Amino acid sequence: MCDVRDYADVERAARMTVEAFGKVHVVCNNAGVTGSAGTDNISLQDWQWVIDINLMGVVHGVKAFLPLLKAHGEGGHIVNTASMAGFLSDTGFGAYTASKFAVVGISEALSTELEPQGIGVSILCPGWVATRISESRRNWPNEYGVPPPKGQLAERFAELVRNGMAPSDVAELVLKAIQNNELYIFTHPEMRPWLEKRVDRFLTAYRKLGAPQEIME
Repeated sequence: MCDVRDYADVERAARMTVEAFGKVHVVCNNAGVTGSAGTDNISLQDWQWVIDINLMGVVHGVKAFLPLLKAHGEGGHIVNTASMAGFLSDTGFGAYTASKFAVVGISEALSTELEPQGIGVSILCPGWVATRISESRRNWPNEYGVPPPKGQLAERFAELVRNGMAPSDVAELVLKAIQNNELYIFTHPEMRPWLEKRVDRFLTAYRKLGAPQEIME
């Protein structure tokens, strides 16, 4: 058991890993929870819970394990679990989306920084996967107070998760990405049009600035 909200606990897990296996070559930061509501009415306690696990859990994992990857000089790989919600903002769960956007940004920056050292980074960006994430409130910490009730959005989310991709299929994609040193791991081809629509909105807005001067010349 490791509480990813607590850096000391994650650091302890890192020490135990070295004691058990000698070296660390692959690190997967995968802990995640969802919020109970959209951005307009989610409680501050719910915000804190989501950020503490989805974002700070990744930060703590990188901080504790990265020195171990660097120490042996043999390279390695870090996999940070984001979500398609790290690219698409219309999930309905504002806190969850914000945390996953942050994971994408951190991972992209980390990839650039670690490439010269032979350490790869992958960002896992799944759609619906049949995990127990919709049951994550079973671990709601007492210090956050009474957990907020589930709304209709949360119930819909749970249904989509139950019918999602098998975790073993996602694991195969992750393994291939590590072997091929791929930055992005997408799992659901049917979500591509949503991503393309978002990119098109960016490009449409940017075209309003006009062509760069150096290109025009």
